[in-house]
Amino acid sequence: MMFWSAVLNPDTRFEPDTSKSPEWNRGAYLAEALAHCGECHTPRNVAFRARQPQEIRRRAHAGWRAFNISSDKATGIGAWRDDDLISYLSIGHAPGHGTASGPMGEAVDQSFSQLAPEDIRAVVAYLRSVPATTSPDLPATLAPRAPASHRDGGTPDPRGKMVFEGACVSCHGWSGESPVSPLATLTGAWAVNDPGATNVAQIVIAGTKRPYAGRRDIDACVR
Repeated sequence: MMFWSAVLNPDTRFEPDTSKSPEWNRGAYLAEALAHCGECHTPRNVAFRARQPQEIRRRAHAGWRAFNISSDKATGIGAWRDDDLISYLSIGHAPGHGTASGPMGEAVDQSFSQLAPEDIRAVVAYLRSVPATTSPDLPATLAPRAPASHRDGGTPDPRGKMVFEGACVSCHGWSGESPVSPLATLTGAWAVNDPGATNVAQIVIAGTKRPYAGRRDIDACVR
């Protein structure tokens, strides 16, 4: 590890970019140094060294998929409003975009939610500058909201519909718009639009829990 660190991970301090604003530099320091966003969101090369922070996009981590957080508007966060990003980092939920679970849920609960509002805004300012990188394995557009009735629309797999009806529909609704809590709404979330369904499988198997804005914990899909 000493040799690997000497060659591929030199012990250098964060250097501010004088061409950028103080807010951008604060956000870069928080995202690259303290929050270690790249540990989950940046792929590694053949020597297992994380690529440059500007290549932040997506990779698998601890059995979960870390989605693209570059400025790409189709498969990244380029189309998110600042308020959406602030909400997601602060409480782990952004209306129309989904709810944080797994390692990202832990990052929100134990790190981002503890930051001052100005620090959250600084992180958002930095993320806005990350060059757009497309995730070719994700659809160019999110699926539309499903019909409100189970009688409408196609059903590719009747077994899936049967399981969803028995275990999921009471919280998530047939359309994906939850009648119980906005945190349980599925429409707009990349997890349910990912053809690999990695994060959906993790939540179905292990469950998820989100403390939300001081309210009681909301449990979903618990075994």
